[in-house]
Amino acid sequence: MDRLDSVLAVAAPLLSRVDDLLGTMGAPADHEVWRQLRRVRLLPGDAARTVAALRPGEFDDAVGLLRADARACADVAAELPPPEEWEGEAAEAYAELRGRVADRLSGDGESLDERLEASADLAQALIDWMAKARADLAVALATALGSEEALALAADDAPEAAAGVGAHVLRTIAESYAEADDLLQASAELAEAIPM
Repeated sequence: MDRLDSVLAVAAPLLSRVDDLLGTMGAPADHEVWRQLRRVRLLPGDAARTVAALRPGEFDDAVGLLRADARACADVAAELPPPEEWEGEAAEAYAELRGRVADRLSGDGESLDERLEASADLAQALIDWMAKARADLAVALATALGSEEALALAADDAPEAAAGVGAHVLRTIAESYAEADDLLQASAELAEAIPM
């Protein structure tokens, strides 16, 4: 359990109230909450629970495994036996094939070991992003709990206060989503097939 889990447990009734009021009473037409709802496409409570479901620690092993596989590719490439005493066309064909396989396994940016390293870098970046998204949301929820809007919501039906809390929470989540999108866009080449 981290800070977000603790804060979300306390903030859950506030988020339920915000979701209920936004769903039944709406918000002023020009309120920022509408823009944030379009960006996130979830009500604040659902969006917060979605971020809370991120568990960066569950992916820690993936980085090490990807890096180990990259090292294994480099090792296999280095250990491919040369033709040695072979001669003739078969030896030349083998040497050519051996070189292509070694280059495919380890070498330039298109080699398997380099792509595995890049995948490990992406996995680490996503783990870091998940941890940051959780921490940022914990701060946003703590701020919302101590806000004037939260006090107004406790006193009565206050759609403007609900919109204010909702916009604050959703803005934080939308910014985290944008960071994740940037990471994925920057790594789009990993999805491309390795040229043969």
